[in-house]
Formats: sequence, C-alpha cells, structure tokens
Amino acid sequence: MWGGRFADGPSAIMREINASIPFDKALWRQDIAGSLAHIAMLAKQGIVSEDDAAAIRKGLSQIAAEYEKDGVPEDWDLEDIHMTTESRLADIVGPAAGRLHTARSRNDQVATDFRLWVREAIDQMDAGLEQLQRALVMRAGEHADHIMPGFTHLQTAQPVTLGHHLMAYYEMIRRDRSRLTDARTRLNESPLGSAALAGTGFPIDRDMTARELGFDRPTANSLDAVSDRDFAMDYLYAASTCALHLSRLAEELIIWASQPYGFVRMPDTLSTGSSIMPQKKNPDAAELVRGHAGRVIGCHTALMITMKGLPLAYSKDMQDDKPPVFEAAGLMALSIAAMTGMIADSTFKTDRMREAAQLGYATATDLADWLVTEADIPFRDAHHITGAAVKLAEQRGAALDELPLEDLRAIDTRIDERVFKALSVDASVAARASYGGTAPQQVRSQVERARAQLGMDE
Repeated sequence: MWGGRFADGPSAIMREINASIPFDKALWRQDIAGSLAHIAMLAKQGIVSEDDAAAIRKGLSQIAAEYEKDGVPEDWDLEDIHMTTESRLADIVGPAAGRLHTARSRNDQVATDFRLWVREAIDQMDAGLEQLQRALVMRAGEHADHIMPGFTHLQTAQPVTLGHHLMAYYEMIRRDRSRLTDARTRLNESPLGSAALAGTGFPIDRDMTARELGFDRPTANSLDAVSDRDFAMDYLYAASTCALHLSRLAEELIIWASQPYGFVRMPDTLSTGSSIMPQKKNPDAAELVRGHAGRVIGCHTALMITMKGLPLAYSKDMQDDKPPVFEAAGLMALSIAAMTGMIADSTFKTDRMREAAQLGYATATDLADWLVTEADIPFRDAHHITGAAVKLAEQRGAALDELPLEDLRAIDTRIDERVFKALSVDASVAARASYGGTAPQQVRSQVERARAQLGMDE
C-alpha cells in the first residue's frame, strides 16, 4: 500500500505497532455493509460502471460468506480489516476491486464502520437491560407487601418493602436505557463520503448511503466526521453509569447473601464453592459484576485520554479507540445477563428480612411523627423522647411496639395507647403512601406502571 511513497517497507516494529487487524476484524460485517452501500451509490451516480459494481457486490458477498465460515484472516502486512477485505476482493474480481475505494478514505470508512458497530452494541445492551427490568418488575410484584429494613449508612433507618427496594433499581435501569437512547440519536449520522478530511470532488450522494445504512442523515462537517469519537464516549459513559448501578445491586446481593444478614439465597447456577471449605457458597457472579464495573469505567477513561489532545482531523492514536469499546461491550453483556439471572432466580428470605426490620428500631421515626401529630410536641422534643424510647428498647432487647405503655409513659406522659397503631412495621410502611413511597399500594401501582411501559401485559 505504501509503495508509491516509500522506498523501503515497514520495519518489524512498525509492522506490529501499526497493525489493527487483531481487533478491528470485529468490524467485518459493518465494513462490508458500508462497502455495499458505497458501491451502490457509485454505480447510481455513474462514477463506477454497473458491470464493475456488480462484480464488486458479488465479491463482497463471497468474502462475507468466507468470514462467516472461517473467520477473518490476520495478515499484519495488510494492517486492518479494510485492506484485508480489499485485498481479498482483488483476488476475486481483479483490478475492478480498486474502484471500490473511489471517493472514500479509510478515515471515513472506519468512522462509518465504528458507528455501525456501536449502534448495534447500544441496541443489544438496551435489549438486555429490558430483560433485567422485566425480572425486577416480576420480583417486585411478588414482594410488594414483604417488609425489610431500609438503610442509610448501612444502618437500619425505616422499614420498606422488598418490592419498593427492587423498583429503585428498575428506575436506575430506566435512566440507563434513556442514556443509551440519547447516545444512539446523536450517533446516527453517516460519516461516509467525508473522505480523508475535506470531502471529495466526485459527485457522490451522501444521503443515499446514509439511508442505505440506516442513518438519519449524513454528517454536516467532513473534518468533524472523521475525527469524532463522541459517539463511542457517549456509549462508554452510558455503559459506565449502568455498570455502577449493576455494581450497587451486586454489592447488596453479596451482603444480603452473607450469613449475618441471611436475606437471600443466591441461585446455585450463579454461585461457586470453595476448594477447601465445603460449607461455602460464594456469590462469585455478583462479585464479578461488581469487579467489571471498574474495568468498564477504565475503558471510558482510556478513550477520553486518547482523544483529549488530538488536533483535527484523524490521527493514528484513534486506532486505539476500538479495544476499550469492544471490551466494555463484552463486559456489559455478561454483567447484564448475570444480574438478570440473579434477580430472576434468587430466593428472598422475607421472614428474615421482616425480623431484621423489627429488631432494628426502624419505626423510631414513626414514633417521633406520632408525637408531633397526635401529642402536639415540637419535632426536636419528639426526637429526644424517641431516642430515650429506643435506648430503653435496646436495654430490654425488645422492639419498640413491644414496650409496655407504662414504660413509654414513664418517658413522657403525653404518650397513650394510640401510639401502638403507629409502631408496627406494617403500620409504618402503610403510612408511606405518598407518590413514590414504600406503601404496598404505591409499590403495586409503580409495578403496574412499569409493566405497561415494558408491554408485559400485552
């Protein structure tokens, strides 16, 4: 390829550092799709003859079948997927193969291929997240009435329902999917026809190739088109945020599965044992989801650092744009699938959750609220009275609603028997009936809304 400009071929070091075929061969489907759209446009515009275009189309179809069957060969002298395919096309159709590259450069070619690949990765990730949402909604509906401790600072705060807790992650994933949608919208412009950086003098039809490849429109600036990787960073940002959400859920399952908590039994299919301790059942899938989050965030950071100082237009640094995106996409696919399986197949120990809520003085806030509303006590005073009641309950090893009325009245005489209606965990969650609250009726309402959003009842 360099023969017209350089007297000597590349050194072994240059050959190795310059070759991207070991990883960009993943773009072969997109590369052939882009070439088919390009040759169709060249023929329509009369830039290439119909005979040559037909031969090129037939050759590209044969190459696609070969790649599908045997994989993409790695010849580092051919550098990348584009030259690998063009070289094979020349073997099949002869000199006519050289006409395929008319009015395009590898710069706009790879930008187009990469956008097509990332668009497909977005669609696949979105489909996986929808399945995770469905699992969350199903389990939330099953557990809309089951009470567990709600935590702040990992300390028991107020009772909530397990369904409410699971629906919190539904909302996180809903936002993740919206970020993917936004990223896809911005991505969906075609760089093809921008050539190396300045456009081309050939009478091409960029709208035609954009339509053929499913883009909304061609990009408006050729310099920006070949040097932009915002679409890949948008995808990695959405993936990083989603990975954080999956990691938080994984961490909770890991904690809940530990013996001191005992809130959940993880599915055997997503757990492992110990080589020395036969009693162990390790939540390895959840731990790996937690670990993958760091790698996905690292991929995002790597691409941002690669792009941060590049002048317009294309620079060879940008060859390193694909490995972090490919890695993140693979990690996200595994993490989403594993988390979906964990949510769908875990057994939640709701009796143990309820017991923990009762023993954690989770209704202390309800006592303070009762003192304000029923006894007309200022909240700060009510807070102090409630603290004394919790201290007494701790000393007795009892729940708040198990303390005798006389003991509560010894703390403050304004307390009467009506207080017990507010002190049970059931009464506490039922009282949180504001929109978005943990009351079972609210949880069921949110589950119904989510089911409608996902088309689960159609």
